[in-house]
Amino acid sequence: MVIRGDERAGATGSGGRRGGGGAVQFSALGLRLADARTEESVRGLLKAVEAELRDTVASADPFVTEAARHLVEAGGKRFRPLLVALGAQFGDPTRAEVVSAAVVVELTHLATLYHDDVMDEASVRRGAPSANSRWTNSVAILVGDYLFARAADVSAELGTEAVRRQARTFARLVHGQIAETVGPRPGDDPVAHYLHVIAEKTGSLIATSAHFGGLFSGAAPEHVAALAGYGETIGVAFQLSDDLLDIASESAESGKTPGTDLREGVPTLPVLYALASDDADAASVRLREILATGPLTDDALHAEALGLLRESPALKRARETVRSYAEDARAHLAPLPDTPSRQALEFLCDHIADRTN
Repeated sequence: MVIRGDERAGATGSGGRRGGGGAVQFSALGLRLADARTEESVRGLLKAVEAELRDTVASADPFVTEAARHLVEAGGKRFRPLLVALGAQFGDPTRAEVVSAAVVVELTHLATLYHDDVMDEASVRRGAPSANSRWTNSVAILVGDYLFARAADVSAELGTEAVRRQARTFARLVHGQIAETVGPRPGDDPVAHYLHVIAEKTGSLIATSAHFGGLFSGAAPEHVAALAGYGETIGVAFQLSDDLLDIASESAESGKTPGTDLREGVPTLPVLYALASDDADAASVRLREILATGPLTDDALHAEALGLLRESPALKRARETVRSYAEDARAHLAPLPDTPSRQALEFLCDHIADRTN
């Protein structure tokens, strides 16, 4: 059956940005679970995560509490806690450490969003004013730092391995942001650079989410490793599919007005494929000419480029890349027993591969 949840569109970007009133966003992910017991376990874990998130970000300073809860209360897919909860089904999901582990990854994710909004000069996040626009850039940066600190505090309660994994994931997140900010170096392949950035900024934390679910539920080591590999690759596929939706979607499915990345000059995978193409047909040549100009703030050029991209070999190639990552993620699940949780993880592969067609 399909697990349903309410959804309210917001901004979508690195890591996927869409929110909904604090509810767990199953419907946004098209997730299916095969039996009531697994559904009850996953729902119960995620409900506990919501409560612990609110408690964990609370501060003796009411202003800090308000600012730190700003994005918690804006909601979101809670994709990372969801993977913790699904991974925990391969061990004992009732262990208290599982909820704390999910809180660690979601706090880390939320902290990056505060910082992202400053760097992107964003005004909206998850359908609400961003922290930097509601307060100031300085406040948003400091609140993000506070959330990182709270994540580290919870990690310390989970033990040395959790602290090490969270710290190394944080390092990858920072490396990915630096690589994105600096851009490809001379001689670098722009596509390879782009995929590296996504692996660091998105895949790393999603890998840790699945890893933590298996680890803190006491799953077998080979199952923990399989979950981590799955998380890394499904994370990249998830972000790539969000980027494709910005071009392919005729609706608000992506959480943004279609073509937002084009208007802002963000070089997503279809654009990079189009720019690297040597196709000599008139449409491909014209598309390269337009994309080479940078951000498409002119409405007519933006509409023309969006239409050409939707019909281009570059978009088809990008869809094939998403499907390749989704199938790679599925292959990582091979060591896991055939359970409703594994079937749900496999369904996510199908959903992510198909959502941009």
